[in-house]
Amino acid sequence: MSEHVRETDLVVIGGGPAGLAAATSAAEAGAHVVLVDRNPQLGGILNQCIHDGFGLHAFGQVLTGPEFAERCVDQALEAGVKMHSDTLVTELNADRTLICSSAGLRYRLRAKSVVLAMGCRERTRGMLRIPGTRPAGVYTAGTAQWLTNMANVRVGQRVVILGSGDIGLIMARRLTWEGAEVAGVIELLPYPSGLPRNISQCLDDYDIPLHLSHSVTCIHGRDRLEAVTVARFDAHRRIIPGTAFDLPCDTLLLSVGLIPENEISRRAGVMLDPITSGAAVDERYMTNVEGIFSCGNVLHIHDLADWASEEGARAGRSAAAYSLGAMSNLNDRRVLIEPGEGIRYTVPQSVARTADRVLLSFRVTEPGEHKTAEVRADGHVLAAQPVRHVHPATMVQIEVPCKGGIDADRLEVRLR
Repeated sequence: MSEHVRETDLVVIGGGPAGLAAATSAAEAGAHVVLVDRNPQLGGILNQCIHDGFGLHAFGQVLTGPEFAERCVDQALEAGVKMHSDTLVTELNADRTLICSSAGLRYRLRAKSVVLAMGCRERTRGMLRIPGTRPAGVYTAGTAQWLTNMANVRVGQRVVILGSGDIGLIMARRLTWEGAEVAGVIELLPYPSGLPRNISQCLDDYDIPLHLSHSVTCIHGRDRLEAVTVARFDAHRRIIPGTAFDLPCDTLLLSVGLIPENEISRRAGVMLDPITSGAAVDERYMTNVEGIFSCGNVLHIHDLADWASEEGARAGRSAAAYSLGAMSNLNDRRVLIEPGEGIRYTVPQSVARTADRVLLSFRVTEPGEHKTAEVRADGHVLAAQPVRHVHPATMVQIEVPCKGGIDADRLEVRLR
């Protein structure tokens, strides 16, 4: 292979909604931007999401996934972003040097800043360690979605879905439209893990049963899946004796969570948050490696593509400011942001003492009604926001004004 060296202000890795928004905002801020994506078509997961529900926040109207992706790509092109699709980043170093491979050509990219926007992947059966045989007919929900929407392949006739994540719920409706019977959605938690609107539109509207506090305990079948054993679990996630039953099916879809794609981030020395599995970032979305930023589902899992896109735009502006030498407070002391009562995680995880405002994103630990989200510093409330409904599936955001800086070592986000 021949090797070429190219230099640019900023490289965005990933061409999904967050990456495209980051590239667009950085280019509009005056940086020379190269976007690299391993897929032949830009847009990421949006291209296989043919249902609507996208774009209301970003464009003020309801769009399908491909329509949302097309608008994002058009915006990036108009801003002057250089697109490198069908290109794999095989290595990222702390000095912001990338090794890329495309069509037999291997080359290096040197950038003043890098935005990580690689998205996420699905948890698999191997990660769940479900006992039983290994027949055909067991898919992740996203794979089944690609086969159905992109390859026009029918995945099965009688389907069971393990997990009530949004992709699984959407596939329950999609497969019903295709003429398949969805025998049930099985969820280990005592509440659904998908958005309430998807529970209503994808399950309730089609009378698809939802079994809460249940899980699949065994898979049956030799060549093709024949049935799964389902049992009820108690609050300590132990099987309740006498509750197991067999559910005949030829297809099992797994919708059991998403994992940020951070393999190249680790190799670059980026520190990851053990809760989100994404990078630990500050209010500028910069990681612990100076000049490397992170956004979208590679940072933490978003329930709306619009929010991933908005976060990408903010990260892109920060990365452009760094590339162009316009970023201040690089050496300021950091204030840690910690999740308190009722909060699972927060993003960002730290903030500069001199920051004048911080936009915090967080998720709660359990559903609730009529709560108040508070940000505290040494027992004093910096910001409070009433939230009518809270749910672990729904990300909450709160803006914290910090005029005059933050005179504390830690901030705590809590729910009361």
